[in-house]
Amino acid sequence: MVVQALAFYLFATVAVIAATAVVTVRNPVHSVLLLILTFFNAAGLFVLLGAEFLAMLLVVVYVGAVAVLFLFVVMMLDINFVEMRQGFLNYLPIGVLIALVLFVELAFVGATWALTDDKIAVLAHPTPAGLTNVEALGQLIYTDYAYIFQASGLVLLVAMIGAIVLTLRTREGVRRQKISEQVKRQRADTLEIKKVPVGRGI
Repeated sequence: MVVQALAFYLFATVAVIAATAVVTVRNPVHSVLLLILTFFNAAGLFVLLGAEFLAMLLVVVYVGAVAVLFLFVVMMLDINFVEMRQGFLNYLPIGVLIALVLFVELAFVGATWALTDDKIAVLAHPTPAGLTNVEALGQLIYTDYAYIFQASGLVLLVAMIGAIVLTLRTREGVRRQKISEQVKRQRADTLEIKKVPVGRGI
């Protein structure tokens, strides 16, 4: 129990610090890397809760796909870091107001939240008898939360399309591959045979 408690406090502390740094650092690349660190610590918390499938899903899907997609988009965008730092103070009052509202909401939820006997039993045995973690999660997602699950898939699809659209911007001086012209080209268009006399150059 002592090792589990130490692991929980370690993962939770690093996750909270990394999540706070995600929204406070000014460099978007550093923000994405801190987001990956947050995902890994959240996966460690899932392992401690006995939800190993969710932990692996968080690492494989979010770290391996979503976070890499965010990093790809951020690195492809032409971001003016000097201008971004200059406008930080303009949005500071709005950011403080939103953070204050979120803090009040979380405090309200924490103050009104209580554990009943049924909730304690569910926490003690989160997986129904005779079912594995994967089976219980599959039954829950594809029955009670099927529409929400499909909506999250559509959100990820829109994010992927947005990343592709951002990278296909027309830029001057960038040569792009035109497959149709490569297929239609003839041998005479690309190859020229020259007879070089002995002892002389072209």
